[in-house]
Amino acid sequence: MKRVLSTSTLGGVLALTSGCSTVDKPNSFTFIPDFPPDFKYELKAIYLPAAGETCRVPGKPDFWVSFNKPTMEYVNTAEIELYKTISDCPLALNKVEIKVIGFYGKGRSNFSMDYASIFVRPELLKRIKGTFNEDGLGEFTGECMWFFRTVSPKRNLIKMLRCKGMDQEGNVARSRPHGAYTLDQLPGKTVRLKINLANEEQPGWGDTWVQVPGGWKRCMGEGYEDQRGYCNGNYEDFSTFRMVDGRICTIYPSCNENTDETP
Repeated sequence: MKRVLSTSTLGGVLALTSGCSTVDKPNSFTFIPDFPPDFKYELKAIYLPAAGETCRVPGKPDFWVSFNKPTMEYVNTAEIELYKTISDCPLALNKVEIKVIGFYGKGRSNFSMDYASIFVRPELLKRIKGTFNEDGLGEFTGECMWFFRTVSPKRNLIKMLRCKGMDQEGNVARSRPHGAYTLDQLPGKTVRLKINLANEEQPGWGDTWVQVPGGWKRCMGEGYEDQRGYCNGNYEDFSTFRMVDGRICTIYPSCNENTDETP
């Protein structure tokens, strides 16, 4: 009798040990931004019915989860689930939309944004599928550049942010920054988006500013009321403009030529 009890007890211990050794696969990955100073992000994880499912979330073609919207507490990293079930419909992550937000002043409107993306699919061609290092870190890179222009008859200077992807050799692409991974790659991994800021800034569009030593001069156009203010061959008459901090300048960004003329 003692022998039977001993064997039974041993079997139970082995079963318990075996059960504890089976670790469930994580259902998420971590997103980390590596951004320049004064940059932040918002994020939207977009889900579609999982492969083979014919259901859908009532009233929606997709389902999404947001991070860092203005009404939310800001998080430096985002833990993004790969699978969810909403209204009894199994969903799988399809895309992560990242809003890259740059601030160029202290005013409430002194910011601009562009987008980056992480595409997630059940399968991907090898040439477009992202990779991870031994520490489980994957990374894709982009470069953002500031483009400046003026608005209003006072010619207030504002900036627009435009971001493009970069390859491993540092070449800037035409498309926005993006990475792509399969669903079975991502559990427990970390994906980092590294954004570099271009050293130079450019006018918002051509034939409105003229490059001079120290920066750029704003063409007068037909006068301060002329919102577009194209040069149209006149590269001698320039206007002042108001910097974000309120200074009145004739050269951007150095602002090293003062004038009493005020728009």
